[in-house]
Amino acid sequence: MARGTLAFQLWICLCAMLLCHVHCFYLPGVAPQDFQKGDPLRVKVNKLTSTKTQLPYSYYSLPYCRPQHIVDSAENLGEVLRGDRIENSPYEFKMREPQMCNVLCRITLDAKTAKAFKEKIDDEYRVNMILDNLPLVVPIRRIDTESSIVYQHGYHIGLRGQYAGSKEEKHFIHNHLAFTVKYHRDPITELARIVGFEVKPYSVKHAYDGKWTDTTRLSTCDPHSRKTVTNSETPQEVEDKKEIIFTYDIDFVESDVKWASRWDTYLLMADDQIHWFSIVNSLMIVLFLSGMVAMIMLRTLYRDISKYNQLETQEEAQEETGWKLVHGDVFRPPVNSDLLCVYVGTGVQFFGMILVTMIFAALGFLSPSNRGGLMTAMLLLWVFMGIFAGYSSARLYKMFKGTEWKKITLKTAFLFPATLFAIFFVLNALIWGEKSSGAVPFGTMFALVFLWFGISVPLVFVGSYIGFKKPAIEDPVKTNKIPRQIPEQAWYMNSAFSILIGGILPFGAVFIELFFILTSIWLHQFYYIFGEDYLWWWRSYLTSGSSALYLFLYAAFYFFTKLDITKPVSGALYFGYMLIGSYAFFVLTGTIGFYACFWFTRLIYSSVKID
Repeated sequence: MARGTLAFQLWICLCAMLLCHVHCFYLPGVAPQDFQKGDPLRVKVNKLTSTKTQLPYSYYSLPYCRPQHIVDSAENLGEVLRGDRIENSPYEFKMREPQMCNVLCRITLDAKTAKAFKEKIDDEYRVNMILDNLPLVVPIRRIDTESSIVYQHGYHIGLRGQYAGSKEEKHFIHNHLAFTVKYHRDPITELARIVGFEVKPYSVKHAYDGKWTDTTRLSTCDPHSRKTVTNSETPQEVEDKKEIIFTYDIDFVESDVKWASRWDTYLLMADDQIHWFSIVNSLMIVLFLSGMVAMIMLRTLYRDISKYNQLETQEEAQEETGWKLVHGDVFRPPVNSDLLCVYVGTGVQFFGMILVTMIFAALGFLSPSNRGGLMTAMLLLWVFMGIFAGYSSARLYKMFKGTEWKKITLKTAFLFPATLFAIFFVLNALIWGEKSSGAVPFGTMFALVFLWFGISVPLVFVGSYIGFKKPAIEDPVKTNKIPRQIPEQAWYMNSAFSILIGGILPFGAVFIELFFILTSIWLHQFYYIFGEDYLWWWRSYLTSGSSALYLFLYAAFYFFTKLDITKPVSGALYFGYMLIGSYAFFVLTGTIGFYACFWFTRLIYSSVKID
């Protein structure tokens, strides 16, 4: 019976991909801001990030130049969970007024600060900044195409290298930044809007004459003599007792890009041809295989139903064959029916959250300029979808002749969230141990618990109460008091084998696209004729949900082949979060498969005459 889920799953995948890849507008997270010439521009700094460790750190966790007072920008729930720490900076920009060789500050490293810089350079950490809500990017020209440029978010803190003729590897810091601010100017009002924020980092060992004072002029970078930094031929080492002078240039370039389209450059993908190939590949799998299975299934069912409903004699009618043979057992409540109700209800909650999120994203309400907006929206939607979780689990529970609706409601409200919260708490403790800004503060943890206990749990109870007050779902056929004996099944009909095989096709339809999803943050199906095994409830859920196992295995493959993570804590974070994601995917796909099979089974047994 579980194979009846196939067509429904594939069409769900198709619809999801169409929604995900539609070209749509977005509503910016902030209103456009106009600047006159000479207006001050506020440059903010964000977290330090690395693809090797996945552990973010505050910008001022390193001894960078500081303003007189560090002010934190207001952060939403999603930003805190992402580890964003947005603060002000000492950089002073003025609109459309280029500057050259501005000295930011001068520091002298000690053993501790030199070690901190070296560790971050070894782990390939990047510095992230923000100007007018645009992230800082480093333009990099692609080797394969002369005219193509890709943008790297943030610039590396430094690099490792060797002097000519030396085998000893040194650490060098990027202490000179050449900023480029792109703007779009209104020719009538002369007001301008910022449409780009780029940087080219350099490592320069600055030199000067005499002792350092506030009026000291650098010989390596001097605006008076129009001497600027264009290369890193004399880089700045990171060592104990080394002096580092931080400098920057600012250039303003007029652009034809309008403010409404300024995010287009950031959202362009470097390998869009492969991306579109993956989409076409998935669509072909969905359309071809679902169409083939649907055609076979419809022809088989039409033939069987016609045969069952056109029997001429009483003796012929009593000779039950095929899937009609188990009509008296097919709706018998399964083992651990309470647990099935809980997981189905939780899956409905997930499905509702994802569906509404995708609608909001397609309409443009989840703008990339609104950092943390997606995560905040998903958390709030999850909480408010608790009413549908309670309703679905209670309705199914009542159909199974259950009477203790409060018991099933408590399980629905606590089982899945408690599992996720326990894993999240352990991962957060590991992040705290690394002194990372990605650790969720106590106040935010309290807010999450409040959302869970204060809103989600009551809504689950409300939905469960409403669902249990509804009349029980009537089975289309009666269930026998004595269960029919299930004959011994062939090895390929074994539950464990068919469940594992069943998850391959849904995963195969999306696994290429999964590469792009993991990069952004981090197939086979057979058909068989109906046998006499009527224990379909859990099999329908687990067959569909088993695609989550392949998702987790692919995540492990991606970890070992694409990522350079070496620290145990970072590895634990990766697999911990992917375990949470895979578990959620299991609940979601299992629920979709269960309801598809449930509706399909009710439909076919209500279409035949049962004496």
